[in-house]
Amino acid sequence: MKDIRTYTVKDVARMASVSVRTLHYYHEIGLLVPADRSRAGYRLYDEASLFRLQQIKIGQALGLSLEEIRQNLDDPEFDQVRALKDQREKLEAQAQTTARMIAAIDAALERLGSERRGNAMTLKDIFDGFDPDDYATEAESHWGNSTEYKISMHRTRSYKDDEWQQIKAEQDLIYGDVAAAMAADKPVDHAEVRDLVMRHRQSIDRWFYPCDIHMQLNLAALYESDDRFAANIDKHGEGLTAYLVKAIRSQAESFMDTKD
Repeated sequence: MKDIRTYTVKDVARMASVSVRTLHYYHEIGLLVPADRSRAGYRLYDEASLFRLQQIKIGQALGLSLEEIRQNLDDPEFDQVRALKDQREKLEAQAQTTARMIAAIDAALERLGSERRGNAMTLKDIFDGFDPDDYATEAESHWGNSTEYKISMHRTRSYKDDEWQQIKAEQDLIYGDVAAAMAADKPVDHAEVRDLVMRHRQSIDRWFYPCDIHMQLNLAALYESDDRFAANIDKHGEGLTAYLVKAIRSQAESFMDTKD
């Protein structure tokens, strides 16, 4: 019988570019349990452990929490091949987003170079269609007297260019992941799509104003009725606005049903 090759903590840390301390922590929380122990009591990992660690790293890159990753991997119906294919689709969508971000960086570099040559470019070029000023008047007309609007104005007044770029990158990533789910024909009530709707809500809550499910419903209606919002979202995938709106409403309906 062929011996199963095992790897020490240091071996795995070196191969996966993670710290030994991280591997110990994963063991403590039950996320990545060693396959065996050496006679001296040292942790040993096998090939299955390495594949599981790869899934952990991919999940983190896709924005999942460690608990979400653990639940997915421990699901009896977890299919590693199917998961890798789904993850590949998501990463391809992220690659497209990354390419757009690189183009925005190139625009920023060009602007800086133009300024040195005395030929200024507009800052809009570095945001690739994301300019909060485009919606300022609209937002004020809708919510000017609301607490949310005042909170948003207070927060965003202090944001610098790098923070706006961080916001755009985060939103691009979310929309890219939603586009990947749509391309994979995942129903709007799928658990993965529900997680994406929550990420969308949490991003707005973190950067702009308190955003519960009811506020997100209001945003969905705005996305649906305002061509400017729809055009910005649909850049990530044709029909994405309609898909996202349906997903938001599906989650809201489920939330309200549990409250009854």
